[in-house]
Amino acid sequence: MSTRPRPSSQVLAVVEPVQRHNTPKVNMDIHIDNHYQSKIYTTSSTVSGHVKVTATHDVQFDKVQVLLLGISRTRIDAVSIPQATSHTFLKLTMPVPDSYYPEPRRFEAGTTYTIPFHFVIPQHLTLNACSHRVPNDALREQHLRLPPSFGDWEKDDFTPHMSRITYCVRARIYHDDTDGKSAKTTEVSHNIKVIPMVAEDAPLSITKQDKMYVMSKTKKLRKSILSARLGKLTVSANQPAAAMISTDGHCITPTTAQLDLVFEPTSNESQPPRITGVTSKITAVSYYSAGGINQYPNLRDWARSFGSEGRGAYTSSVPLPATPVENTVWHQHLTAQARRDSGYDSGASDSDHSPNTPQTSSPPSHESRVRNGKNAPYYYAAKVQVPVQLPATKKQFVPTFHSCICSRVYVLSMTVTLSALVGTSSTVTLGVPLQVGVGPREGNRVDSTGLPTFEAAMEDAALEVDAYLRPRTLSVPNIEFCSQLPGYPELGGNRTAQRT
Repeated sequence: MSTRPRPSSQVLAVVEPVQRHNTPKVNMDIHIDNHYQSKIYTTSSTVSGHVKVTATHDVQFDKVQVLLLGISRTRIDAVSIPQATSHTFLKLTMPVPDSYYPEPRRFEAGTTYTIPFHFVIPQHLTLNACSHRVPNDALREQHLRLPPSFGDWEKDDFTPHMSRITYCVRARIYHDDTDGKSAKTTEVSHNIKVIPMVAEDAPLSITKQDKMYVMSKTKKLRKSILSARLGKLTVSANQPAAAMISTDGHCITPTTAQLDLVFEPTSNESQPPRITGVTSKITAVSYYSAGGINQYPNLRDWARSFGSEGRGAYTSSVPLPATPVENTVWHQHLTAQARRDSGYDSGASDSDHSPNTPQTSSPPSHESRVRNGKNAPYYYAAKVQVPVQLPATKKQFVPTFHSCICSRVYVLSMTVTLSALVGTSSTVTLGVPLQVGVGPREGNRVDSTGLPTFEAAMEDAALEVDAYLRPRTLSVPNIEFCSQLPGYPELGGNRTAQRT
């Protein structure tokens, strides 16, 4: 039998597991009350539970720290080296009283220690959460809002791998080393999903410099390439009302966008085109940056705003159900110039063939053409209501938000298909901003804390004001006075009683 010694590398491989086995080990487990994997927390939600600590050997420690953290991370794949950025925007520390610590501060082997914690999801972040320079207070207020969880959902939330926002409860054990410095010895985390309450904001002010949105588009219509022009079609839209996600993230209230179509014919023989279809889709745009974002990324031109930090954008779309257009009817209106020439005041009602159709003013550019005699003295107008129902069962939508290093906005694209002649068709596409907010479900008057929701409180206050201001009817009360004098028998009975 050979007694040749083993190489040093083999000796180290045998001794190392023994040393690891002798190292004291602490097991930590975070338990959150009433928690399950798909549970969604929102503003004012309670995150409470306890941390269990068990040691295999006696372990000395200095303190236990329990935190509620919100962290955003981005990664930019640069040419030379990838840039990874991490931003801790939320850090809530749970104070642990000395009564929960053993005396002396040593976790004994085989003993389980329980440390409770209690957090409440805040409505706003502290001012220290956004420390970079921003041009105005409006953008600062957006950065101080609580962002939603970004990525790591069970369903697709249109989030790229280059951007993440996570919330977690984290527990740490610290021990003072020989130099007196506090060193972290053990750490464990438990992730949670957060969708904060987001009220509807004011509509955006879109200009021509905002390349992402197309609020209006004009197109010249012809029967064929060589034929004369039939007229000019203008399709425009405004930002619709916000689509509101329920606080549990499972339902989204529908909203409606309106398309305004105006056709200006070149002659009396020109007829408006036939609307054959309206399709729409929702596009989620995710912005991420290696440094602090000092502008609204969805406004102006994001691609031209590169600085020393890297920036990127990721888009993903999902189609929406088609819009029925069978009931869309064109209505004829006189132009403002034609009304003045006919003796009607400009503020008077149009000579509309449909009296129930609301008055629609002609475009200012049309009046100059009427003076030159190039266009007909009337125009046609039509309205198309486009229902917007986001597919909450297939996709995980998060609210619109702007934070320091990442943002999310939505664009509603609507395409109108027109036919000026049988067998021909043309399309006009618009892209308008769509805000996605978060609010309680209809009929839910109590939030997760048991207090009335903001909407319920405002509704009750309005009812009290209406009751106070309701007109009251004042009248003289109907009181009957009895003027009958007492009779003689009664007086006699009283006197008899007095004598006795």
